[in-house]
Amino acid sequence: MEQFIGTGVALITPFEEDGKIDFVGLKKVIDHVIQGGADYLVVQGTTGEASTMTREEKRIVLAEAIKINNNRVPIVYGIGANNTQAAIDEINDTDLSGVAALLSVSPYYNKPTQEGIYQHYIKVADASPIPVILYNVPGRTMSNVAAETTLRLADHPNIIGVKEASGDLVQCMKIVKEKPEGFLLISGDDMLTAAMRAIGCQGVISVLANAYPEIFKSISHGSIDEAKEATFRLLDINSWMYAESNPVGVKNLLKQMGVCGDQVRLPLLRASKSLEDKIKLLSENV
Repeated sequence: MEQFIGTGVALITPFEEDGKIDFVGLKKVIDHVIQGGADYLVVQGTTGEASTMTREEKRIVLAEAIKINNNRVPIVYGIGANNTQAAIDEINDTDLSGVAALLSVSPYYNKPTQEGIYQHYIKVADASPIPVILYNVPGRTMSNVAAETTLRLADHPNIIGVKEASGDLVQCMKIVKEKPEGFLLISGDDMLTAAMRAIGCQGVISVLANAYPEIFKSISHGSIDEAKEATFRLLDINSWMYAESNPVGVKNLLKQMGVCGDQVRLPLLRASKSLEDKIKLLSENV
């Protein structure tokens, strides 16, 4: 699974002023991150505002991203649900040719038991024609995928890794210590990536890499000192990316960089004036 070592960019979905998908902006973002050294793209994850898009819109964005990418880097596609059958149905209804793997978030809102999470992922992995990367993000799902559950799932031949956004380094260490050879631990927290590399993490699926792919190339592939220095460059601006929820901050940053617009879909709103000013000030020092 070497194609998923390094920086995966959790791509934003640019929108026009009327809320429609901005395909010109999408091309600019994809070209920007690939030219900056991204190793793969993640289409329609949380940062892509998948939760506010119809299934048809998601398929259109995927098809356009595959076309723009033109086989330059691998593509990972997000399919997840708190309804196991709905996730399976979406897998079955989606043309996944041109997609290297699925990123599937742990069931949210329901707060299932660890056995429920395990059984959910087994069904998803059995249904998927391509490899599956687990996604543990307790801050959004309100339930943690325990290390023991991840390790059980790692034995499934179609589950190849986990994006860990729990912020729990001890949990991550347990996964690395006991995981099968070849199973990937991927950072889901930009600022913890360098630290996680030190315990065996093999890269990141990043929000800020939409704006700063070159910096994340150093974080993912540089020496420990280079990764640390690159992380410190982003330390001040990072928290402001989430001050009014993701991807509000990074979209505003991309607008200020001239890459694309900053329109988001309700219930999110564009960055407030105070947040925009803060991002402008901090970005000057990156």
